[in-house]
Amino acid sequence: MSTTIGGYLAKRLTQIGVSHHFAVAGDYNLVLLDQLLAQDGLEQIYCCNELNCGFAAEGYARARGIACAVVTFSVGALSAINALGGAHAENLPVILVSGAPNTNDHGTGRILHHTLGTSDYGYQYEMVRHVTVAAERVFSAEDAPAKIDRVIERALALSKPVYLEIPCNVADLECPEPGPVEALLSRRPSAGKTLDRAIATTLDFLSEREQVVILIGSKLRAAHGLDAAVKLADRMGCAVTIMAAAKGFFPEDHPAYRGVYWGNVSSPGTEALIDNADAILCLGPVFNDYSTVGWQALPEGYRMVRVDPEEVVVAGQSFGGVSLLDFVTALGEQAPRRTGSAETSSLALSEIAPLPANSRLTNDEMMRQIGALMTADTTLTAETGDSWFNAVRLTLPAQARVELEMQWGHIGWSVPSAFGNATGSPERQHIVMVGDGSFQLTAQEVAQMIRYELPVIIFLINNRGYVIEIKIHDGPYNYIKNWDYAGLIDVFNAGEGHGLGLKAGTADELAEAITKARHNRRGPTLIECSLDREDCTDDLVNWGREVGKTNARPPVTN
Repeated sequence: MSTTIGGYLAKRLTQIGVSHHFAVAGDYNLVLLDQLLAQDGLEQIYCCNELNCGFAAEGYARARGIACAVVTFSVGALSAINALGGAHAENLPVILVSGAPNTNDHGTGRILHHTLGTSDYGYQYEMVRHVTVAAERVFSAEDAPAKIDRVIERALALSKPVYLEIPCNVADLECPEPGPVEALLSRRPSAGKTLDRAIATTLDFLSEREQVVILIGSKLRAAHGLDAAVKLADRMGCAVTIMAAAKGFFPEDHPAYRGVYWGNVSSPGTEALIDNADAILCLGPVFNDYSTVGWQALPEGYRMVRVDPEEVVVAGQSFGGVSLLDFVTALGEQAPRRTGSAETSSLALSEIAPLPANSRLTNDEMMRQIGALMTADTTLTAETGDSWFNAVRLTLPAQARVELEMQWGHIGWSVPSAFGNATGSPERQHIVMVGDGSFQLTAQEVAQMIRYELPVIIFLINNRGYVIEIKIHDGPYNYIKNWDYAGLIDVFNAGEGHGLGLKAGTADELAEAITKARHNRRGPTLIECSLDREDCTDDLVNWGREVGKTNARPPVTN
């Protein structure tokens, strides 16, 4: 039995759980797209440009655990590399497949279109290697299966993006059918003795400390450790906090949950809880300038047990080759039980008194109404900016999801990512919170939500500028040309779609818009929320002040 190179890739995608792939057509990938279209159970989803295509795949990976984007050579892939960098930073397995020039043109000295104007066609492969964990160029049917399998296995094993380059004249060449997929799905176990030593050292470390706190980081999900962390919390009985980028990664109705640790913008009582802890069990953390509020909230190493995806550091010792999942699972079976810390108090958004019906819309009122929408079936995608802080202060019901991009921090990411996420999990209610400045970068992907009739609800916060940048460092470059954002939906509908564009400037207008959005099941609803530019969370102001100070540090001189 045989298939084609494109057919082999298509079959492997379906075997690993990919039922949609995102694409932007170009002459170097057209034959490959034909091969992918021929695969049963694999739907081709089109995007407006390659950057959005990459972000849509990234969102799909958040929903389904793996994703694929297909673009053309150079003009397509170089745009998609930006999104691929985001997938790498956010620990998401995305397979970027690029068409490429005809193999007969290599080494001839010919200059082709869609290139840099030289006869060297290897520059794209060299560039993409810096934002992937595996990259392969397929030049023949003989080596295609092994190369395709290698990048897929690496993407799944490391939860990171990978790259495949398939020239336009080899995509339909015959090659063997793919065999069983189990080998690509198997997870490398931790070294047994090293794992045992890491556990023993950690137990000794914890036994000498009274105030132990678990801190959940954003790498926990990529390491498949969410359930294991809950079991560990049940076993230890100690307080559990989360980093902002891990919002939704631990059930907030769990009796051990104590809120978000984010330095001086933490949940009430949480900063003190971490500061006073004898030991902090950090599961998959990312300590960067944003998460530490300009390096002001970085726990001391001597108090930490730092559990990374493939390393545990405790008591001055590093245990490499130990997976986070194996470590947390084993610790959850052996750790002694402890008495939890006292409950901390916080003001839930649901407890904020609603505004009178005709009052001008405020940020707090908008979030009170959005919070009332959150259910176990909701996925909230929150854009870079004040949406981060608004999402973090929501009280989530069990199984609700929040998607953030706090390491890469690309404004505009949320719209195409939510498009991909909704494609991969249509059974969930998808909500987007995005600022006006961010929306202008990737707005056209709302047209694809209309095309595929995805009932995403978009809360567009129109405060006429990049408010997060204003709070970090103000200047004329932070202010943008206003759009009729709600009016764009009629443009995207073009007389045939079912998108809905609404405006809300008062509390009752927002309530009415939300009611209409919940009944619009054949397309997205964009609700343009008009807010005063100064009406943002206090947390954004405080955080922005500290980050601005960090950015402004003068050079160190000898």
